Formats: sequence, structure tokens, C-alpha cells
Amino acid sequence: MKTLLKMEGLRELDNDLAALPKAVSKPIVRRALAKQLQPVAEMANYLWPGADDSAFAVSSRLKNGQPQPDVGSSAVTMFVGATRSAPHAHLREWGTEPRYHKSGKYVGAVAPIPSLTPSWEAYKSDILQGLAAEIRGELEATLSRRAKRGL
Repeated sequence: MKTLLKMEGLRELDNDLAALPKAVSKPIVRRALAKQLQPVAEMANYLWPGADDSAFAVSSRLKNGQPQPDVGSSAVTMFVGATRSAPHAHLREWGTEPRYHKSGKYVGAVAPIPSLTPSWEAYKSDILQGLAAEIRGELEATLSRRAKRGL
């Protein structure tokens, strides 16, 4: 599931970020996104059938073998997805159709047990509302650190 978040009316914040080098501004946005997406991962882990596992986490990279989105070099991407401890999470999330071997032997089907989708639905409006404030906080902290170093 791919969801794009488009935020408008943040021109001042965008100008402040653009005034900084990309090596400084991208981590600001990445940290803010990670903080805002963390409740989604936590709720998904709570809803996961094996709740003692940390099946979902926030990351800036996809696992090897997963198709990487083409978003350009200036975009910041963050993902909430399965960790190495739950490589089968997508099968539990969306289920499978009946599966058969080449010989025709029936090997079962998996009923969907969604955990990440309801977590995203529960938090997506909070993420949009809190993201600007989180970026502003990260930006102010970064500017303060840079001022102390004389940059």
C-alpha cells in the first residue's frame, strides 16, 4: 500500500529547510517523520497475532528484494513495515488465496488478519496534523545546535 502525503500551506517551513544544506535538512524531516510514524508501528505490533514480537518498525529503507520507489533525490521517504522477525507479515496482513502444489495437492489458504492497515487508518490524520509541528521543533533544535557551533 502506497500513500502519498501532500501538505500545503507550509511555505515558510519549506523556505527554512531550503536555506539549509540538504545534508542537514533531510535528516530533520526524516527524524520528524520517524517520530510521527512510530505510533503506527507500535499499534501494528500490538495488533499483530504474536504480540510479543516486534513485527513492524519505522525505517528509511526497504528490505533487500523489495522494489524501491522512484521518488527523486530531493524527497524524503519513510516506511512502516515488517522487520526481519516477521517476513511473512504481508501474508497475514492481506491473506492468501488457496494454494496448490504443481501436483495439485492443496496446501491451504491464509485468512487476512490486518494489523498495519488499521493502525495507519487510526493515525494518518494525526500524522498530517502533527508533522508540521514536529518538523518545526526539529528545525529549531538543529538551528540551535548549529548556532552553538558557529555554523
